Amino acid sequence: MSAAERRGRLVAALGDHGLDGIVVTTLVNVRYLTRFTGSNGALVVPREGAAVFLTDGRYRDQAAEELPDLAHVIGRDLLAGAAELMTHGGWGVETHVLSVDGHGRLDDLVGQVSLSPAGRLVESLREVKDDDEVAALRSACDISTRALEALVGQRLGGRTERAVARDLEHRMLELGAEAIAFDTILAAGENSAIPHHSPTDRVLAHGDLVKVDFGARVDGYHADCTRTFVLGRADDWQREIHAAVREAQAAGLELFREGAAVADSYAAATSSLDESGWLHAFTTGLGHGVGLQIHEDPFVGPSHAGKLSSRTVLTMEPGIYVPGRGGVRIEDTVLVTSGAPEVLTTMTKDLLEIG
Repeated sequence: MSAAERRGRLVAALGDHGLDGIVVTTLVNVRYLTRFTGSNGALVVPREGAAVFLTDGRYRDQAAEELPDLAHVIGRDLLAGAAELMTHGGWGVETHVLSVDGHGRLDDLVGQVSLSPAGRLVESLREVKDDDEVAALRSACDISTRALEALVGQRLGGRTERAVARDLEHRMLELGAEAIAFDTILAAGENSAIPHHSPTDRVLAHGDLVKVDFGARVDGYHADCTRTFVLGRADDWQREIHAAVREAQAAGLELFREGAAVADSYAAATSSLDESGWLHAFTTGLGHGVGLQIHEDPFVGPSHAGKLSSRTVLTMEPGIYVPGRGGVRIEDTVLVTSGAPEVLTTMTKDLLEIG
C-alpha cells in the first residue's frame, strides 16, 4: 500500500469522527503516512484538500527524495506552520503525545479553529498491516531466528551474558538487519527470573536456564522473539516450567484469529498457567502489537474490549519467573489470519539442551 493510500484511509476515518482534519505530530505516525525517515516532521491532513508535510531545513533534500508527492513547508516552528494550514472547522490533535504546552500554544495559534483529541486514530489504522509491512516483518523475523539458530550451534558455556548478546546482535546485522529491534535481553541462571534483565559479565555455566529476548529491524519494522534453553542437561523443575509456558503460549496462540476477542486469548493463556499451578509466577504482559514500534496497539490483556482483525501482527509471550532460581519465557511474533495464526518467528520451541 502506498503512503497516499494510507492517507486516504485516514481521511475516510476523519469523516467517521466528524473532524475537518488532523495534525499528526507523532513521528512514527508521520513515517507511516509519508515514509519519511528523518527525526523531525509533522503532517497536516485536511478532510478536503491535499496533505502538507512540515520539517526543518536539515531535511529539505531528504523530504524531496522520500516524499515527492507532497507539498513541503520548511521551517523551524512546525506548530506555527501547521496552524497556518488549519483554516476552519474542527481539527483533531494527537493529545496522547503532544505536550500540554504544545497543545496550548497550538490552540492559541489557530484562533477560531477548534481542537479535539484525535485519540489513537492513526495507531488504530496501523494495527492492520499491508503487504509491504508484512514483508518487512517476515524478513526481520527470519533474520532473527536464523541468527539465534546459528548462535545455539556454538559452545556458549564459559562466555558472559554480555558477550553472547553482542554475538547474537552481530549475527543479525551480518544477515541484513538495519539495526537491532531493541536492547537484547540475555539472562542466565538466576538472572533468567528477571523479566527484563540487562546482560552482565555473569558467565554462562552448566545447568543454567538461558533466556534470550531479541529481534532484528528491517525497513523500520521490528521482530520480537524469546526462546529459553538449558546449558547441559535440564533438571525436572526446568522441564516443568518450560512445558507449562509452552502450553500456555499454545492456548493463547490458538485464539489469535480474525474476529476473536483480544481478551479471550489472554484468558486462555492465563487459565493454562493457572491449571499448571504457575499463574502466580507470571508477572509480565502477555503480548502486544509489533510494527514500526516494538510495542504498539493492540495490547493483549483482560480489559481489551476489541476483536482481532486479519493482518494484525502481535506477540504472545507468557512466562514463569522463579526468583533466585530462574525463569522461562517463550515469545513469537504472529500474523493473525482468518484461519490458523501464522507464526513468523519459526525457531523450535523445544527445550534445547546445548553446550
